[in-house]
Amino acid sequence: MKTEFRNLRKLRPGGERMWSLDPSQKEVLRFAVSCRILTLMLQYYAYTQFCLPGSAHSVPEPLVQLAVDKGYRITGGNEPPWCSWGLPLVYSYIQDVYWNVGFLRYYELRQVPNFLLATPVAVLVVWAAWTYVTTHPWLCLTLGLRRSKDSKKTLEKPHPGFLSPKVFVYLVHAAGLLLFGSLCMHVQVLTRLLCSSTPVVYWFPAHLLQNQEPLLRSVDTVPEKLLEKNSPPGQKAPRNCIMKLLYNWRACSPVTRCILGYFLTYWLLGLLLHCNFLPWT
Repeated sequence: MKTEFRNLRKLRPGGERMWSLDPSQKEVLRFAVSCRILTLMLQYYAYTQFCLPGSAHSVPEPLVQLAVDKGYRITGGNEPPWCSWGLPLVYSYIQDVYWNVGFLRYYELRQVPNFLLATPVAVLVVWAAWTYVTTHPWLCLTLGLRRSKDSKKTLEKPHPGFLSPKVFVYLVHAAGLLLFGSLCMHVQVLTRLLCSSTPVVYWFPAHLLQNQEPLLRSVDTVPEKLLEKNSPPGQKAPRNCIMKLLYNWRACSPVTRCILGYFLTYWLLGLLLHCNFLPWT
């Protein structure tokens, strides 16, 4: 009886199951829950080590000396202030005290190079948001909850690709990450944050290339003779679109040159500097 009642609760009036998830959504949900559980376990372990008397493990002498030299707090001493917080989170305390992470704390004159490093990806997200908002003003104004009467016609033939109404939620997520990262984080990690957290950073450049690059607008506008002429000697014209653009660099539009130049330069410099333990993000 209980089993049948549970099954009925999962069914809609039409007979379809509610909250049905496909395998990819289940995998994402499982990964998110696992990350949250691991984070809570770390917070609990730190609480037992620093806040509960008699729970701390002994620390080797070299690590104790390192903590003294660096000014770090070790277990067994005075209770740190975060233990008395309503929500005792050690990670928030570390960011505040040791990393100087906070609202507008990074806005210093000596951090100008780091702001310049994060400028391209910030401009890319702002440009993407402006393009989308000017294309769908009513959709953005109502947060996608209501549609105007004129939009009924556009629903029959919606915008493809980046300008699709389904992209709105991703754009809001990207804008939120940009705003939070610019105001409350070390801004040099902004590129890493956006490139690993939102697909807008990749969708919008692809949108620009498709709309503003003559070599990619259609197959008819890409003469094979031109591609073979500009290809290296002894090699056929590549089928990969990026390689075609690189082989025809002089014929590319300025937007294409900026996009490819930025991504390739960032990849190459990041590979060289990071592998040699030099500052890079």
